[in-house]
Amino acid sequence: MSYIFPHPHHANKDGLLAVGGDLSIETLLTAYGQGCFPWYSEGSPILWWSPDPRMVLYPQDFYCSKRLSRRLKQEKYCFSYNQAFGQVIESCAQVHQKQGCWLLAEMIQAYKALHQAGHAHSVEVWQDDILVGGVYGVLVHPVFFAESMFSKVRDGSKMALAILVEKAKEEGWTCIDCQFYTEHLASLGAKEISRSQFLNHLQFTKDL
Repeated sequence: MSYIFPHPHHANKDGLLAVGGDLSIETLLTAYGQGCFPWYSEGSPILWWSPDPRMVLYPQDFYCSKRLSRRLKQEKYCFSYNQAFGQVIESCAQVHQKQGCWLLAEMIQAYKALHQAGHAHSVEVWQDDILVGGVYGVLVHPVFFAESMFSKVRDGSKMALAILVEKAKEEGWTCIDCQFYTEHLASLGAKEISRSQFLNHLQFTKDL
């Protein structure tokens, strides 16, 4: 069964909207469909968030530096889409493990199931057949919810994001959700918008 979430405007000032539920495909799609996502730590119940403001990257605003542009053209790198979703999310988990991991085993399994169902996607960066960068997230057309990215070489995650932006342009996605503000994301062209603006992109108009 999927859970019924409160309207996103009921989230508290930190963006916390709801507590509990499960990570089934139906529940995750319901959550993302109204602009909220799970984020919690081990030993905690599932926490669902809908921050205001919301950090988003409009594909046309992506800042690709000259250095990054040169790196994308280097023959030693190649790129793929949805070819190694499991490896990407597990690599992201390894990175976050050093920071007090939030990508718990049950979350990894839930997103893998979402991928198998055709709703979660990944971009991979390869060097000599070794995965050196990537990003994954959930697509609820026309918004791509970028969940996490990782890098094992300089600019590995930036290259993955650049490829994701090109995919967004090809597919006509409105924006890439980045959740919360960081200086790193801002340097790449992402910006904050209001929750209401973000929900408009999702065409979520449920009454309060």
